[in-house]
Amino acid sequence: MGRSQEFDTVTVIAAALDVFWDRGYEGASLAELEATTGLNRSSLYNTFTNKRGLFDSAVQMYLNRVIRPRLQGLATNPTHDAVDEYFAALARAVATMTPDTRRRGCLLLNTATTPAANDESIADVIRGYRQELLASIENGVRAASTTASADVVRERASILLSCNVSALILARVDPRAAVAELESARRLNRQWSN
Repeated sequence: MGRSQEFDTVTVIAAALDVFWDRGYEGASLAELEATTGLNRSSLYNTFTNKRGLFDSAVQMYLNRVIRPRLQGLATNPTHDAVDEYFAALARAVATMTPDTRRRGCLLLNTATTPAANDESIADVIRGYRQELLASIENGVRAASTTASADVVRERASILLSCNVSALILARVDPRAAVAELESARRLNRQWSN
């Protein structure tokens, strides 16, 4: 008969998320994951199969705790001002980052620029994140631009997505430039809204 699990999986995943977010997939050593989670290698492997399984769980937590709450106002029944509110909130978050949080940036965009993105299933998660972000922004643009055609809404959402991604990458090295990018997105969106 196997031993019962004597740890909280959610707490372990949250601790691992911090390591992956700080160090990236490749930079997160098993020794650091063990020390941070308080689990030994065999416990981590028994629960998550391998480092990759732990990373996958951490990414899902990141999506559910960081990304999806931020997109909530855009994803479901967006108001006329949902896109502006989203970019304003993101600009405030970037402007108030500390040096420690700033270096983190976006876990998924950071991962997209590393060799880990060569793994097709990780690339699928990153593509899914981009699509979820685009669809949410598109919902908001549609709510604010009720007379725009579907093609125009899609084009505007794509431009705003590019501003969003650019700002999140810039936030790591130049928060002021990132905030300026987000403010530009807000101005564009206001020009397009009717």
